[in-house]
Amino acid sequence: LSPTGYIQACRGLMISAVCLGFFGAVFGLLGMKCTKVGGSDQTKAKIACLAGLIFILSGLCSMTSCSLYANRITSEFFDPSFVAQKYELGAALFIGWAGASLCIIGGIIFCFSIAENSNSARRGYAYNGATSVMSSRTKVHNSVPDKTPPKHFDKNAYV
Repeated sequence: LSPTGYIQACRGLMISAVCLGFFGAVFGLLGMKCTKVGGSDQTKAKIACLAGLIFILSGLCSMTSCSLYANRITSEFFDPSFVAQKYELGAALFIGWAGASLCIIGGIIFCFSIAENSNSARRGYAYNGATSVMSSRTKVHNSVPDKTPPKHFDKNAYV
């Protein structure tokens, strides 16, 4: 009842992919800018890059496991001398390939998240205050100008 060598290899690769994914998620949470744990921004960037590398490694382990199993199934399926029960590629393999691809893509995004140039300061936006447009109803028709702000605004003032 002991499984064959390639099934044990696939099992070991998938277990290592799950463990690496867990540690990648923990390091990813610590490396995000929105968390208070992890130190300075440079330290958080290094932790996020480490999380990205771990996610890439996890995705590669999972991709290797699914591909190894699919290769064995395909070779047994098309072998005319193989007389035992033949299997076909199932939904679990396609889900494994999709999950491994997403894990690799997420790891690449984590690695490139530290590429932000920390030497250049962020641009600040100056607030000049609201400007109002006086409508024809609020104009004063006497000779003394009124210094109080108008009480009614035209609809163009609310942009």
